[in-house]
Amino acid sequence: MPFRAAASSSASATAGFSRCRCGKPGLLRPLTAAEFSDGTLRYLLLVAALLSPRPPSLLVLNEPETSLHPSLIAPLGRLIGRAAEQSQLIVITHSQALAEALAADRDAISFTLAKELGETVVLDDHPRPRWAWPSR
Repeated sequence: MPFRAAASSSASATAGFSRCRCGKPGLLRPLTAAEFSDGTLRYLLLVAALLSPRPPSLLVLNEPETSLHPSLIAPLGRLIGRAAEQSQLIVITHSQALAEALAADRDAISFTLAKELGETVVLDDHPRPRWAWPSR
């Protein structure tokens, strides 16, 4: 079950390292990051990347839904949509739920890919996006 609301949490940083502890009702003590599930750690890292105070001009997320609890897919889609207001985002996913959450953003462009005779092809007839590659 994902953390819905933390009863207690703390974070600290020393010498470039961060520490995180999180508790919730029913636990005898707060958990350290080493005790978090892979999905919880991935979600926290995605949140940190997507809510960065200095967003990158381009962010590529490859299967960000991997290891996440299904109840976190829609919130992840909203976070991606919010981050896309500041950065150009490219998201590769196998999750229909995430694709639908991202499609709710009217500015999102979706491509469905398939393998045909060993070649990856775009199934839908879409105008090509206007890529805005960052300058060096």
